[in-house]
Amino acid sequence: MNLIKQSILLATLMISQQTFSQEIDDKKNIVAKNAELVKVQDGFAFTEGPAVNRFGDVFFTDQPNNKIYKWNAIANSVELFKENAGRSNGLYFMLDGTLLAAADEKNELWSIATDGTEQVLVTAFKSKKLNGPNDLWVRPKGGVYFTDPLYPRDYWEGIRTAEQQQEGQNVYFLSADRSELFTVTEDLVQPNGIVGTPDGKILYVADIGAKKTYQYDIREDGYLTNKKLFCEMGSDGMTIDERGNVYLTGDGVTVFNKKGEQIAHIPVPEKWTANVCFGALDRKTLFITASDAVYTLQMKTRGVW
Repeated sequence: MNLIKQSILLATLMISQQTFSQEIDDKKNIVAKNAELVKVQDGFAFTEGPAVNRFGDVFFTDQPNNKIYKWNAIANSVELFKENAGRSNGLYFMLDGTLLAAADEKNELWSIATDGTEQVLVTAFKSKKLNGPNDLWVRPKGGVYFTDPLYPRDYWEGIRTAEQQQEGQNVYFLSADRSELFTVTEDLVQPNGIVGTPDGKILYVADIGAKKTYQYDIREDGYLTNKKLFCEMGSDGMTIDERGNVYLTGDGVTVFNKKGEQIAHIPVPEKWTANVCFGALDRKTLFITASDAVYTLQMKTRGVW
């Protein structure tokens, strides 16, 4: 090997080592020292939709079994919250303790009271059933954004066909007073995960079908503007921390800073990691739903709610 080739190889190795070291350093900055991934419980069919309430407890779904469970943050235990849960997928808590659910058994959006009783908020758009509400986020000023991709379900037989109901797979906004429902994106392949910043100014939407995640500016009236590519990765579920880092899921949990640069990857020993949120009263426990199990990981950084 000549001197020039040796110099190029050495420079390449140095850059690679610097990049790897930076990723490791950034991971140390967000994950608690000596923290290990802990399996809380397994034996589910497919876990999804973790959402944290004001006490730090996390509610999550087992969609194939049509149930919603509650993880008690203090006891580190799991208990059944609701059966016949409308095949709920994504969940999100309102400030008053009401749980919102993307219930795709009949392609609806639900609100669920603390006693488990449900109310149907959305049944259709322009007189047609939705494709299948999947994930949702409530902005601080009120109003709900939710994604509506098409994932044909076996349990739709006898209820509806597996054909796409709407003209596209879109993102919708339901106004705080529930009087308006309109599309805010109409150019995505298959929107799935969704989360916004705590100031209510930016919305992130994962287009899992295009393997990309976009960011938008949120207008006062709920519409979205200034679409920008955030990163070249799609996601099933998403969350955000106090530093503005965005957590995407699929192959474990991949973390991006607010510039869209990957800073960490958290491996999860399951075939698919569906969703993630920050739980516990201090919001420093990363709660992960992955295939038939749920996991926790102690963090340095704090989630927002």
